[in-house]
Amino acid sequence: MDPQANKLSTLIISLLKGVVYRDGDEALWQSLGELQIRVREYVAVLGLELVLDEAEGCAYLRQRAAGEGEALPRLVPRRQLSYPVSLLLVLLRKKLVELDAGGGDTRLVLKRDEIVELMRVFLRDVTNEAKALDRVEAHINKVVELGFLRRLRGREDEYEVRRILKAFIDAQWLGDVSERLAAYRAHAASGAAAEKEDGG
Repeated sequence: MDPQANKLSTLIISLLKGVVYRDGDEALWQSLGELQIRVREYVAVLGLELVLDEAEGCAYLRQRAAGEGEALPRLVPRRQLSYPVSLLLVLLRKKLVELDAGGGDTRLVLKRDEIVELMRVFLRDVTNEAKALDRVEAHINKVVELGFLRRLRGREDEYEVRRILKAFIDAQWLGDVSERLAAYRAHAASGAAAEKEDGG
């Protein structure tokens, strides 16, 4: 196989499988820089577009907005996220904003306990510590599965927040974050009150 064609195939397959990070594979990232026009042409046939974010060092495919006369089936599925998972994503995105405002390290690493503390105020039932921890652990695992958190090798209780989250939750959406968090707090409080009434 022609080396260029082999590189292109590797790139397309990697992008179809998920996000490509500069720090994950420097050679693959370099190939993407060289072949991005061919990648864009290839994925356009599938109704996809390449999003290449040099500043954040990540690239991914997204469904192209349907134009007139286009009726292609979706290749990239829409994911319906549960309330706790979307809440966790908002909280992690807010931590990224705080990190960027500090102007220091671009890498955000959080311990599991820190993530639990972020969510604690929004949990309905914090009286049962073990149950609350199990629930948050399940939400963390889901965010890992979605690719927004990465477990650090050799440090199982530490996670890196992947910067692709900035593309998923954009600045406009984040502009409403205070309102959203207030709504989440109210949601948690109303749920807790309802449970108390049912129990009483």
